[in-house]
Amino acid sequence: MSRPLFVLRPEPGLHVTMETAEAYGLKVFGCPLFEVEAVGWDCPDPSGFDALLVGSSNVFRHGGHNLEKLERLPVYAVGEATAEGAREKGFIVSRVGKGGLQALLDTIKDREIRFLRLAGEKMVELDPPAGISIETRVTYRMRDMELAKDVAKAMRSEGGVVLLHSGEASRRLREECARLEIDRTKVTIAALGPRIADIAGGGWESVHVAPQALDAELLALAERLCQ
Repeated sequence: MSRPLFVLRPEPGLHVTMETAEAYGLKVFGCPLFEVEAVGWDCPDPSGFDALLVGSSNVFRHGGHNLEKLERLPVYAVGEATAEGAREKGFIVSRVGKGGLQALLDTIKDREIRFLRLAGEKMVELDPPAGISIETRVTYRMRDMELAKDVAKAMRSEGGVVLLHSGEASRRLREECARLEIDRTKVTIAALGPRIADIAGGGWESVHVAPQALDAELLALAERLCQ
């Protein structure tokens, strides 16, 4: 019998991922560990920038009407999911990174680029290379939620495999396991990227990273881990 799979991401991704996992024949539990809320922000003059630097597809889901003023600026996206969110809103994606925004910036050394960074309230601190300038606008924030009772009960009694799609999910899972006294040695982590796995930290049964930052790759990894 396969181990249970836990999906801990906000909507609309939660429903989509759970449906796909169930189609694989997996026993799935799911709930969001945080909610994403839009934040009002002022849009600077786009002519003062060469490109957008974006670390989450939440920017394009919750950025509001100001995004329309920035459509002429190409997007430097942290990963493929963020790039896809940009394309869906009509943006041109100039570069897609792997391994976080800092790694993305490090690939464009020796160039002069004026970035407008669109980000969440909790963001990774960056060290831009020489010639790179970054101005930031916060477009959304996270509101913490508790692990649902049925999810916590199953995780405590059976353990299983947890899908982590973001660093925020990693942080909240650690906090909830501590609060609810869930034995982390019974839980295997399947993370969408290396940074997400790093934030999850140690003490788990094992930690694995999808070969590519795509939901399909993460689910394929989870299916193997659940057997």
